[in-house]
Amino acid sequence: MTSRRFAAVLAAAALSTTLAACSDDGGPSEEGSAVDTTTDENAADADGFPVTISHAFGETVIEEKPERVATVAWSNHEVPLALGIVPVGMEKATWGDDDGDGILPWVDERLAELDAESPVLFDATDSIPFDSVNNTTPDVILASYSGLTQDDYDQLSKIAPVVAYPDVAWGTSLNEMISMNSTALGMVDEGEDLIDTIQADIDAASSEHPMLEGTVPLFMFIDGSDTSKIGFYTPLDPRAGFLLDNGFEEADILAENADSESFYVEISAENPEAFEDVDLFITYGSDDEAENAASLEAWQADPLLSRIPAIADGRVAFLGNGPLAAAANPSPLSVSWGISDYFALLEDALG
Repeated sequence: MTSRRFAAVLAAAALSTTLAACSDDGGPSEEGSAVDTTTDENAADADGFPVTISHAFGETVIEEKPERVATVAWSNHEVPLALGIVPVGMEKATWGDDDGDGILPWVDERLAELDAESPVLFDATDSIPFDSVNNTTPDVILASYSGLTQDDYDQLSKIAPVVAYPDVAWGTSLNEMISMNSTALGMVDEGEDLIDTIQADIDAASSEHPMLEGTVPLFMFIDGSDTSKIGFYTPLDPRAGFLLDNGFEEADILAENADSESFYVEISAENPEAFEDVDLFITYGSDDEAENAASLEAWQADPLLSRIPAIADGRVAFLGNGPLAAAANPSPLSVSWGISDYFALLEDALG
């Protein structure tokens, strides 16, 4: 894989940056990582509003139950959709989309179930299209899983109250995203039910693939043009965190980077022993099996990478660049859609 393509894949995997929140002071909260979703009991109306949500940029106060919901960044729109609300606008899918319509298949299916037309699609390839978001006249903007910058947050906050990520960019777990976004919609109980439903589907898939229990995975990247480094997602990233929360074990290299404030880390390949306990590598790779096989052969011929047991034994799961690869970044609708196929692919690579 060329360095240019590698960078593009990594960027697509992390996905577009967007940031938001409606804050009185616009600065970080004192608690930083606190996810405080509270209501003012003295002023709350029958729907539980106003609602105050704490996040990395302060606090967002949502005075009334939103009727027009817009979302930016990866998968935030799936929370209202799962709860029966069709957003007025959401970010266009630019990676993992198999038919090029800007909507991933599990979202298409949900829109069909709701007998709804596609919302306005925000093209955030280069940056958040603030004018397009503004034109949808939202009552709230959901971005609890995102990589918003302070400037993004400030500009979006001029449009509507914004729910930003709780602490670290791209570090929001699936359950945190559901909890924060459902609270903003005045649907706390429904959000909790959604979390329970998703977990039941995960548990069912896990029971179908018992071989995976206790496996030590690492979601990694190797740039074919520069094999001197190995990059991987930390537990802060939902892709890695999801596996650790569902029967998989933590690799030593992840434990060593437990204090990292980044969702992604690169280390030198000059210490292959750092990966000795990894049972299974997971990576995106290509939709072309022959290309993936060639990548694996090149790694196995590399004097350093070949000393890593999982690579030497070929225990590498290539996800490709289609919908299943996109579903590996867990979201409210994608988990139930693809979890069984995802676990089957991992099991095949492990076996």
